[in-house]
Amino acid sequence: MTSTWRNWAGTETSNPALEVAPRSVEEVADAVRQARDTGRTVKPIGASHSFTAIGATDGVRLSMRDLRGLVTADVERSRVTLWAGTHLHELPAILNPLGLALANMGDVDRQTISGATSTGTHGTGLGFAGLATGIVGATLVTGTGEVLTVSESENAELLPAVALGLGALGVLLTVTIQCVPRYLLRAVEAPLPLTEVLETFEERSRTADHFEFFWFPHTTSTRTKTNTRLPLDSPERAPLGRASRFLDEEVVNNALLGAVVGLERWLPRSTPSINRAIESVASSRDYCDESHKVFITRRRVKFREMEYSVPLAAVPHAMRELGELIDQKGYRVSFPVEVRSAAADELLLSTAHGRESGYIAVHRYHRDPEDGFFRDAEAILAAHEGRPHWGKMHTCDAASLREVYPRFDEFLAVRDRLDPDRVFANAYLTRVLGE
Repeated sequence: MTSTWRNWAGTETSNPALEVAPRSVEEVADAVRQARDTGRTVKPIGASHSFTAIGATDGVRLSMRDLRGLVTADVERSRVTLWAGTHLHELPAILNPLGLALANMGDVDRQTISGATSTGTHGTGLGFAGLATGIVGATLVTGTGEVLTVSESENAELLPAVALGLGALGVLLTVTIQCVPRYLLRAVEAPLPLTEVLETFEERSRTADHFEFFWFPHTTSTRTKTNTRLPLDSPERAPLGRASRFLDEEVVNNALLGAVVGLERWLPRSTPSINRAIESVASSRDYCDESHKVFITRRRVKFREMEYSVPLAAVPHAMRELGELIDQKGYRVSFPVEVRSAAADELLLSTAHGRESGYIAVHRYHRDPEDGFFRDAEAILAAHEGRPHWGKMHTCDAASLREVYPRFDEFLAVRDRLDPDRVFANAYLTRVLGE
């Protein structure tokens, strides 16, 4: 018996005809070949953390839960090969004993390595590109059931597509990741006026290793976070105490936030005053710990999210327009807007393809009714040459995406080569890539 699939935010569901949990490369290949022979589609599922229906299927759902962990390590070159179902939160236990770490991370670690890279997950910092740019090799099962190796020396021309493939090119089995030696991050978090942060956003992004800020709509202030990379043996190591971390992450970021947004759902007129009250008590803190402990924030309050990449210089303009939109249309937005940056890269469907990019993410509490805010915010971000995050909510189709991705048709050619019968298709991929 199969069960209904539902993503983390509860925004998407599907009912697969069959569920399979392969334990080997051969079992994955057999499942794909059988699906192809019987006219079914296949969709591998990891943590289901995407906000879109990119993982939905009415065909065969492949659970990757038994294909996790370390395959091989090349410590001399700081590279590891991982099973595709490995979760990001499992990586410290794998990488730390090897003296390694990911070069950058986002602020959530519930995803699998294959899901995170396939949807273009990124962190922040103009010296660092998205997670998928760290992939230097992969093995996958194509739509014909072939086990294909892609690396710098084998089928290298496919790597810019396979590294960020949307699940459209095959079932990833393993990925080889370029890592870096373990390091510390010194985090300085402080409130700053929104006008000042927008005026200095590009400068702050260029001078800091990692810079981001959060803005609560209906307020004039931001919460900034500036991270500086330090050697692992730096004397500046000063981790948050257990009580301090619990108070901030569990009490404030989860319990209190959940209570506040729940109240605002029933009393939307209270949102501006509550947001301003939160702004007024924002405090500063300065701490230093291992990279993954600083990058990651525990998020237990469910929300919906839309995020767009825009050219770096467009961030202040887009943010001002977003603020004007909220004021003019009277939207009540309880969740903060998050703003980050990333280096340009050459992956075919990377949101930072060919340009230094700023990222603007808008959120709504998952129980809030749809009131048009996402639609109107999307129009603003799209007008700034915006590219939507593949794993977050958006309404783009293949025609509009072709206009902002110069090598869009090259990706489609790779798809025709690796999945000619569209074994890995679903409604989402048909919308964003075409038939």
